[in-house]
Amino acid sequence: MGEQVPVSGQPQPERPAPAPPDGRAGRILWAVAAGLAATALLLAQRASGGRGSFQNLPTPIPVSGDGGAQIDVPAPAEVHGYAAIQRQAAPNTTRTGTDRYQAVAYTVEYGDSLFSIAQTFRIQPESLLWANEEVLGGRPDLLEPGMHLNVPPTDGVYYRWREGDTLEAVAEKFSAEAAAIIDWPGNPIADLTNPSIPPGVWVMIPGGIGEFQQWVFPDIASAGQGVSNELLGAGACSGDFPAGNGSGIFVWPSPIHSVVGNDYWDGHRALDIASGEGIGVYAADNGVVLFSGWATGGYGYMVYIDHGNGYSTLYAHLSQVSAQCGQLAAKGQVIGTGGSTGNSSGPHLHFEVRFQGGFLNPWQVLPPP
Repeated sequence: MGEQVPVSGQPQPERPAPAPPDGRAGRILWAVAAGLAATALLLAQRASGGRGSFQNLPTPIPVSGDGGAQIDVPAPAEVHGYAAIQRQAAPNTTRTGTDRYQAVAYTVEYGDSLFSIAQTFRIQPESLLWANEEVLGGRPDLLEPGMHLNVPPTDGVYYRWREGDTLEAVAEKFSAEAAAIIDWPGNPIADLTNPSIPPGVWVMIPGGIGEFQQWVFPDIASAGQGVSNELLGAGACSGDFPAGNGSGIFVWPSPIHSVVGNDYWDGHRALDIASGEGIGVYAADNGVVLFSGWATGGYGYMVYIDHGNGYSTLYAHLSQVSAQCGQLAAKGQVIGTGGSTGNSSGPHLHFEVRFQGGFLNPWQVLPPP
């Protein structure tokens, strides 16, 4: 249809004015409008990242007209951000599969030492020594290539059960607890309520402590009746010699400043310093030579120097000696060459330091490597 235009000259009927809404409808419309306004303000505040208070909202205006009324809209609660649940990191307790409960057999190779083998299997050298009492007799210097060793699964004493042994007696002997023997998973104990172990069976005594039995070259006095060749070996010197004139400040007895075998520990009161066949061995300080030659007890060719100030030093497993009995050796002077004589599994220098008759850890007197 086209646009409707009033006919000219004819009166048009008056259009009635719209009636104002009654009071109930007005209140509903105001409530809806106020709610929408508050919601819009809240959304805008969150979108802007604000965390402040909404206390400054505009005060609602009363509806004009008949029946209008003030509507109190509650202010939104103050926002302080969102709480989060915190989770602490949990340690990884998954087993790696490397745990073992039985001893393993190991064949000694050229260049091995008790200390290096123990490091490979992550146990203490004492535990390895005690596990092989039957072949080493408590002496790590008796280790030699081709020897078969028992490597225990953990630190303690690996022990062959004997006739007449009891759990209580064995535990007391090795300063351990009987319960530790019973509870070790690798021990062949079938009945835990009435535990018994047959003779000849190997058992692990976790945390047990064995005994150290080592042959120690005795101290030699610089003045006296001399040294017995039968007792200490062909390198023993006889006669009275002047006291040494040591400075108390030591140098490395080898040009290689590192340990190649056993470090200093309860079963080995010396350092096994890296050396090689024919490499020079030096006097660690000034002193008089009181032994030079072949020594008993597994030392091989050896030199012993008294420094005259309470200190003495010993150099063993040499391939040959060049120092002479009674000689006043100067600090740094060549007294022999490196080797692997005596009870040795490879070339190295067995170096001992003693003070007033007692063993001293060489690391305490040597300069840093």
